[in-house]
Amino acid sequence: MQTSQLDLNLLSVFEAVYTEGGVTKAADRLNLTQPAISHSLRRLRDFFGDPLFQWQGQVMAPTPLARAMIEPVRLALRTISDVIDERGGFDARTASRRFVIGLRDVMESDLLLPLMSRVAREAPGVDLASVRIFRGDLERDLASGTLDVAIDILMPLSKDVRHRLILSDRLVVVARQGHPSVCGGLTLETYLQQEHILVTSRREGLGLADLEVAAHGKHRKIRLRCQQNFAALRVVSETDLVLTIPARLAQVANLVFENQIIAAPFDKLPQDSYLYWHSNVDSDPANQWLRDQMFAALGTSQTDHSA
Repeated sequence: MQTSQLDLNLLSVFEAVYTEGGVTKAADRLNLTQPAISHSLRRLRDFFGDPLFQWQGQVMAPTPLARAMIEPVRLALRTISDVIDERGGFDARTASRRFVIGLRDVMESDLLLPLMSRVAREAPGVDLASVRIFRGDLERDLASGTLDVAIDILMPLSKDVRHRLILSDRLVVVARQGHPSVCGGLTLETYLQQEHILVTSRREGLGLADLEVAAHGKHRKIRLRCQQNFAALRVVSETDLVLTIPARLAQVANLVFENQIIAAPFDKLPQDSYLYWHSNVDSDPANQWLRDQMFAALGTSQTDHSA
C-alpha cells in the first residue's frame, strides 16, 4: 500500500461520511452527488482492504480501522486547510465552511442565538455545530480539529492549548411565584431549609452550590437530580423545589415559566467560562474570525489568559 496512490480528495469524502453518518448528508455537505460519494467509498475500500463503514439500522457505523483513521485524517485535512487559509486569508462573506464548537448545554441558550445572528448576517456560507465536550478528550479533540474551539470552566491543560476568559457569571436561585418560603430575598438559613434540584450530566457528585454551602459547614437536601435545565425549571414552576443556576442562563431559560429569580445567599461565587483553542490554529484567520464572533456575541473583551 503506497500513500502516493491515494487521491487526497477521497479523504475529504471519508471524513464527511464519518462525521455525517451517511452518504446523503455527506453529499450535501460536499456539494457532490450521492453516486460520486458511493464511488469514492468503493475506491477507499479497495485501497484499504476494509469496508470502513457498515450499515447498522439506518446509520453507517465506522469499522475499527475507520475509527483509528479518523483523527489522523482530520489532522491532515486541517493542516492542508490551514496552509491554504494562511495564503488566501479568510473572507467570511464568501467562505463555505462548518465550525464545530464544544459547549456544555448550559452555554447553548446563552451563546447560540447571538452568535448565529452574527454569522447569518456576516457569513451566509458558514455553518455551526454545537457538540458535547468530553473533558478528558478536549485537548486531543482541539489538536485533531474535531473541535475548532470549546467553552468550559478553567482546566489544567498543556501549553499547546490556548484559553481566554469569555464570560463571568454568578449563581442565582429560581423558585416559583408564590413560594411559601421565598419572596424577593433569601438568607442562607432559609436556602438550606428548602429542597433542591441539581442539574448535572454526572450520575454522582456535588454541584458548585454544594461546595459553597460546605464552606459554611452545611449541606443542602437534593430532592431531584436531573440532566436538563428546562425540565428543572418546569418542576420548579409547579412545586416548592428550588434551583440554583447561573444568572444569564436563568434569564433566558426561565422566560416561559416566569419563576422568581433571586440572588443566591452566598459569598460572591463567580462562574467563569473560558474559550479554548489549539496552538496549531492560533494564527489561522478562519479560527481567529470565529473567536472574534464568539467574544462579540457574548459582549465580552478579549483579555488574554493564554496558557
